[in-house]
Amino acid sequence: MQYIEIDTKVKLIHGFSNKTRLQILECIKDKEKTVSQIVEEINGNQSNISQHLACLKGCGIIVGRNEGKYCFYSLRNQHIRDLLAMFDVVLNDVQNDVACCDRHVY
Repeated sequence: MQYIEIDTKVKLIHGFSNKTRLQILECIKDKEKTVSQIVEEINGNQSNISQHLACLKGCGIIVGRNEGKYCFYSLRNQHIRDLLAMFDVVLNDVQNDVACCDRHVY
């Protein structure tokens, strides 16, 4: 496996480091959706969701597929889906510590 620069890893992890972006990822992890469907499901506003989608797409975490006037967003691949599942596995082990962590500002 090739060496990956730490700054590149930071950029990828940044894509997962926001509540709205995580909500979007959870929303589309099983089925592709349009911006309107995502906005409705996570109760956000379109401008904000579009900005977060651009971030996720720029980080290579999601892809968009155009069909007519709609763009359908989905996770890039199974590896991203597996990573989201792994977050849940790890959190099952450390959730009490994470809940008590007051060093992070959201």
